[in-house]
Amino acid sequence: MILLRSNLVNLVNPVHLLLAALLLTAAPLAARAGEAVPTENDPVAAARAVHLANELRCLVCQNQSIADSNAELAVDLRRQIREQIAAGKSDSEIVDFMVGRYGDFVLYRPPLKLTTVLLWLGPLLLLAAGCVVLARQLRARRAAEPLQLTPEERSRAQRLLSGREQP
Repeated sequence: MILLRSNLVNLVNPVHLLLAALLLTAAPLAARAGEAVPTENDPVAAARAVHLANELRCLVCQNQSIADSNAELAVDLRRQIREQIAAGKSDSEIVDFMVGRYGDFVLYRPPLKLTTVLLWLGPLLLLAAGCVVLARQLRARRAAEPLQLTPEERSRAQRLLSGREQP
């Protein structure tokens, strides 16, 4: 038993404990490294990739660009952008490829055309409809006759206001 204890003490060396603590502390940093924007040798190409990734919507998250999203599809789309930039494609060719593959919804600013007119005019139409409803409600309130007090109710109100009667 004493021999086993001395071997155990040798295994739990303070240096080993420090090394284990260091590895456990660094583990989240290694996991986070997968989310970082990849660095490239060409800073211009990297800037183009980031710019394009900010212009395209993540189809999974829908409220994030593919630059901000960690969804697998966004990671794949960022990789496709980098590959197409490396292949010498222009920004417009890359955007056209994405639109051809995923539709206008992939763009944060879709073009104004017949299929997207509701996207552009929808908020204005809703605002106009709200203004019409509000105007009708206000007119209906004005048109309603004010309540008329009977002479008996009017005299009681006067007595209450003058303090001659208790409620």
